[in-house]
Amino acid sequence: MADTKKTAGAFDIRNFIGMLLGLYGIILTLMGLFGDKELEKTGGVNANLWTGLVLLVVSAGFMTWARLRPTVVPDHVEPVPDDATRPAPRKKPKPRHGG
Repeated sequence: MADTKKTAGAFDIRNFIGMLLGLYGIILTLMGLFGDKELEKTGGVNANLWTGLVLLVVSAGFMTWARLRPTVVPDHVEPVPDDATRPAPRKKPKPRHGG
């Protein structure tokens, strides 16, 4: 049997971060190209364009990082024992069969 490792794939948090940064980058880049540049407010720099381009580069970096170094998901994870100090619902005791 092949020794294959399971990875987080699309559920890797770096993919979500990369997609969100990329979406914001696209919006800001388009606003920098086609929107009101308001150069007098930013000292002659098209802030939306440059910020959008930087966000696109950082987004590509996150997506590349997730592709090149994927998060490996373990095959088996031991269940956590019930802890009285844990602020969560308690585990129900298993019913006993045959009496």
